[in-house]
This record gives sequence, C-alpha cells and structure tokens, in this order.
Amino acid sequence: MAKPLKALGRLLNRGGKSAPPEKGTGQVAVRSVSRYLRDTRSKVLATRPAPLSNSRDDIRLSWRRCAGLARDIIQNSGRLKGAVDQVIADTVGSELLLNPKPDLHAAGYDAQETADWCRLVKQRWKRFAWNQAECDMRGKFTLPQLVDCSLRDYITFGEVTGMLDYMGSAQRSRYGIKAGTKLCLFSPQKLAQDTLEHDRLFQGVYHDENGRPISYLIEEARNGQTVKTRYNARDLAGRAQVLHIFDPTCASDVRGISVLASAFRKHIQHEMLEDATLQTAILQTLFAAVLKSELPSEEAFAAIDAMQDTEAGKEFKDSFSDYLLSTLDKSAENSVHLGSDPTVSHIAPGEDFEIKTAGTPGPHYLPFSGSLGREMARAIGITYGGLTMDYSNATYSSVRMENASIWPVVTRRRERIAAPTYQAVYESWLDEEIGEERIPFKGGYEAYSALREEASWAQWQGPAKPTADDAKSAKASSTRLENGTSSLAHECSEMGIDEEELFEQRLSEHRRYLAEGMRSPYERTSSQATAPSTDEAQGAADE
Repeated sequence: MAKPLKALGRLLNRGGKSAPPEKGTGQVAVRSVSRYLRDTRSKVLATRPAPLSNSRDDIRLSWRRCAGLARDIIQNSGRLKGAVDQVIADTVGSELLLNPKPDLHAAGYDAQETADWCRLVKQRWKRFAWNQAECDMRGKFTLPQLVDCSLRDYITFGEVTGMLDYMGSAQRSRYGIKAGTKLCLFSPQKLAQDTLEHDRLFQGVYHDENGRPISYLIEEARNGQTVKTRYNARDLAGRAQVLHIFDPTCASDVRGISVLASAFRKHIQHEMLEDATLQTAILQTLFAAVLKSELPSEEAFAAIDAMQDTEAGKEFKDSFSDYLLSTLDKSAENSVHLGSDPTVSHIAPGEDFEIKTAGTPGPHYLPFSGSLGREMARAIGITYGGLTMDYSNATYSSVRMENASIWPVVTRRRERIAAPTYQAVYESWLDEEIGEERIPFKGGYEAYSALREEASWAQWQGPAKPTADDAKSAKASSTRLENGTSSLAHECSEMGIDEEELFEQRLSEHRRYLAEGMRSPYERTSSQATAPSTDEAQGAADE
C-alpha cells in the first residue's frame, strides 16, 4: 500500500512536489497558521481567483451585458415572465394607496382641518392617478401602469429612470386636460454610459464636489440621429426633474444592475438540464424494439467453416445448416410489425422480443431542479412556490414560514423602488395643485413653499400579506387588538386598507342602517361574546 499512498500524496500536492520533509537536524518544520483563507492540501481556494475592485466599476463594466441577458431570458422564459409578474403583484398589487401624513400645525391647521384637507387631497389624487391623459406625458398609461413598467425596468436593468415634466396651458387646452404635471418614463439604456473622471461624470451622471448628482446625460433621438442632452437633476426651486431610482450595493454606487445578475448561471444551468432531459426522454420514449436471438454470430460461422476439412466437421456443418435453414423457414412464417397497426406474431424458437421504455428523468432530477429553482427565487426576491408553482411538499407551517421570511423583502422593495416613484409624482402634482389653487392651503402657495416637505409627507400602502389560512390570521389580528399589542391602523396597513377610508365607510353605513330603522351590522351582539371559545375549539381541531 505504500506506492498508492505515495501516488495519492503526489496527486494532492500540485505541481508534483513532494510533501514537506519531517523535522530533522538543521530543518525547520512547516506549521499551520490560524488565519483567514488558509487553504487545504487540495488547494481548492487557489483554483478560484477573485480580484478585488470597486462596486461601481464592476457595475459599469457589466451593465450592458447584464441588461441584455436579463431582457433575453425574461422574454424567452415563461417561468421568469411569471416571476416578474409575481414581483409586481407582491409589491404593488393593483396600486399603492396614498395615505397623506402632513404636519400642518405650523400653517394653523387643527386635527379636524388636517383630516378634511387629507380627504380632499386623496380624492383629487385618485382621479389624477387613474387618468392616463392627466398623469402620463405620452397619454397612454395610468400611474399604476407606469409603476408596473418601472418595476419591470428595475428587475431587468436594476434601476428606474424618468422625467418629471410640466405641460403648459396651451398644450393642456389642446388635449383638454387640467393637470400640467406629467411623468415620462424612459428605458435606463437611454442614460448614457459615458465616464469622464475630471468632469465628475460617471456612467452618465454628473456629480458635484460632494458626490451629489446634479445632472444626467440622456440619449435622445432627434431628426433620425441620437444626441446626448444634459438635464439638471432639480429645478431652481429644488424640485426633482429627473427620476433615477436604484437599490445600491455600496454607498459609492452611481447606477444599479439587474436583479437577475446573480441568477444568470443558475437559470442557464436549469435550461440546459431541461433540454438534456427532454432530448434523452424523447429518444427513450420512441421505444426501441429489441429482438434477441440465440443464433450463432459471425465468429461461430467462421469456426464452422474451419472444421469442414475433416469428415466429422463436414457432417456437423451439413447438419447445422439443415437446422438453421429450418429455423429461418419457421421465422419467415411469422412477423414483427411496428407501425400504425403494430402486430407481433409467434417468433422463432430461441428468440426473445423485448421493448425498452423511458428511463429519464432519473431520481436525481427533481432534487437538483428544485435546488436551482430555490436559488433563483432567492435572487429574485419571491418564494419558491411563486417561481415554480410547485406546492407538492408544502405544509401549513412551511407556507407560513416561507411567507414570513419573504415578506420583509417585499415591503423593502416597495419602500425602496415603488413608493419613491409614487412620491416623486405626488410631490410635483401637489405643488401644482396648491399653486393653481385647486387645493386650498392656509397662507397660499408661499406658505406651502416654506412647508413643502412637511405638507407633502405621505405613506404608501400596498397589498395585504398573503396567508395560508384566513380564519387563523383574522383570529390572530383580533387577539392582538384585544391584548393591546396592536392598533387598528397597523392591522389595516397589514391588510392593505386605508384606516381613514374604512372608518368613514363604516360610519356612513352604520348611520344609514340606523336612519332606516334597521339593525346595524357593526353593533356587537351577545353571540359575539362566546365566539372566542368556539374559534379556539375550531383552531384546536385544525391543529
């Protein structure tokens, strides 16, 4: 065993070098050091070089390639197309609801006046956001549709770009609209990739001495030619003019990169796995009919020919020939036909007819495919079930845990990407509404300009968190309210409901029922006092 062990030792030491000699006279023993990146004898870490570079430089070098790959695989993959739709549905649903939270005490508003002002703002905002002629510069899409487009750009390009423009009164009269504030989204690939360090221009974005973006270099098509135009990030009043939203990896990042960048390899591996499995299965599914026979082969016939020189060999050859001819005559009377009308009659003696069936996919296909799918789902930011629609091994507890782990990712994406798009349009629109006196404000536009940040502050509510059992979730919500560990506003927010609209609707319906002499559905009945015990029994039965 000495030689194999020595060969194994040479194999594990790269370059054929022998192992370090043992400590002897005049020799220094090699000691292992406790530190990071201490490699193994197989040098597995040395096989993977990893140069260190700046994050924004990596993004600049890989941006176009990643964007092209992301767009291609989304357009040619039903799974990823569905995953993008799932991201949009989880993040914004049908729309994000405006919930104004202004601080108007400095303007002389009390609590009731603030509530009335917020109600008016929400009514006018709803009509603006759902009218494509009012909110879209191109007049094609509503604001929720534009936000859907922005999320698709975020997944493909890693960023959202657009212009907050203003349409003058002459153009508004031409189109028969009132609002001048318009959102014009454009593809992030129109944001130039130019970099001039001495001009503080990096990947199409100009910066000041503090690293703040001051203008953007945007490619435009004019008279059949592509020209690059520089647009200021803000106007003289400090209002945003260019919309550029992305999720940074490093604090020095200037541009975003596709969300799918870390999942490209796994997606391509999954496609290769499916293609190879399908091709193998097709070849095997076109079943192979094998006719086994005990008749001698070519070598046997050659041996018989060599025996014919002797009298006994010649006699054996004649006898065998007679037997073989009789067998072939018997086989000629039968048939094996594979076609539109397959038939198998009696076969000759010593023959065996066998049909080969498909052996693909094997037992390792589903585990490996599931592993690739889980990694892709994690990179995109959705659940494994949302990506694959595979709930074969799901349980109530696993679904709850899956939703609980992914929901913070969804809310973070909503607050980082979708809500800033809504907020930018809302601030410009509210500025115009107060300036045009369509929405009253104490002290006029000058007072609003001094309190612009306080007056335009708002929150954006998205769809409800998905649940595996609505009854148990409703019971948990009621228990939190009874124990005082939650509030109605928080529970409504979890369900994607505006608590103010819910209160107004319930109050209106309650008064309407009482005015007609009917019992209000919102009055507590005596049966509700015993409901918890019934619910507890049902919950115990479910468990």
